[in-house]
Amino acid sequence: MKLEVQIGGKKRALEVVRRGERLVCTLDGKPVDADAVEVATATYSILLRGQSYEVRVHAAPDGLHINAGGEELVAQVVDPRQWRSRQTARGGGVEAEGRQEIKAPMPGKIVRVLTKAGDAVEAGQGLLVVEAMKMQNEIRAPKTGKVEKVLVAEGQAVNAGETLAVVG
Repeated sequence: MKLEVQIGGKKRALEVVRRGERLVCTLDGKPVDADAVEVATATYSILLRGQSYEVRVHAAPDGLHINAGGEELVAQVVDPRQWRSRQTARGGGVEAEGRQEIKAPMPGKIVRVLTKAGDAVEAGQGLLVVEAMKMQNEIRAPKTGKVEKVLVAEGQAVNAGETLAVVG
């Protein structure tokens, strides 16, 4: 996907290509030496110059809010059709489409399972809680739909990228 993005008053040409679960990026025609994996809807784990970042993106009326490393940037997509077509009626957030596998963002332990197979869920609703490095992270539904499978149980250890649940 090719986008023109404006961050901090500067226009940048961004190209993002998905190769399996990996995202390959080019910024202003130059390859970005980064390893990016979408670990949940609109949440990415990015390895850049040996440093790891968790990046969350959400759409708002003033642009895309990008949270990374405790900082928030606002980016305007010059051709927003890519994002607008996937916005939900509830507040303009980005909602995934189709069957979604929910993957562990990092190694950890399942401390709570909040839903079960067959449950109807709303986009953004908590599905389960993973504890990693003494912090608890709620894993949320990427879309409105039905929980098809929950593949983990409370107390279970999980690896990064392991499928935890499926929402259809």
